[in-house]
Amino acid sequence: MPSFTPDNELFTPDDKLELLFNPELIPASVKAELPSDLHIRPLARTDYHRAHIRILSVLTSAPDPGLSGYQSTFDAQRTCANTYYTLVIVNKATDQIVGVGCVFIERKFLRNLGKVGHIEDIAVSKDMQGKKLGLRVIQALTGISESLGCYKTILNCSDDNIPFYKKCGYEKKENEMAKYNTAPIAPSRSSTPKL
Repeated sequence: MPSFTPDNELFTPDDKLELLFNPELIPASVKAELPSDLHIRPLARTDYHRAHIRILSVLTSAPDPGLSGYQSTFDAQRTCANTYYTLVIVNKATDQIVGVGCVFIERKFLRNLGKVGHIEDIAVSKDMQGKKLGLRVIQALTGISESLGCYKTILNCSDDNIPFYKKCGYEKKENEMAKYNTAPIAPSRSSTPKL
């Protein structure tokens, strides 16, 4: 059992958590760049209690799914082996999430059965913005994507965020199109079509 100082006795070490993926996939170079009071790791099944949804609300509407809904989605992502890589940055003093991001891996029939990493849902707590945490999340997710053999890693962003992503090594390519469902139906297991 690791010994804790009074400053971090709330902090939950990785080996006590049910993680989404192997933390060794997070590049050591990114871990080394974080201040000592922060920790980067995969999403945990108990991160509902560590403000994950609240951090996502800096991006868009993020209604509270409740604990069972949260854990159900975590479990669904975890059963899709080698696909979802959501990571978080945790403040050790509070054991609360202050940054988050995800890369999911698309397997293609193109490019000799190549893979593409799609970065999504980059968010940093408002009180932690400006401390390069977003950059560290992007570096970690890009590193994971590249280590898994993706021939490219892509993301969508607003025009306002283009300068930030250029600093992260990304370049503007093509355009995004979207069509939103105006009458979304809540997902249920019984409504999923069988193939």
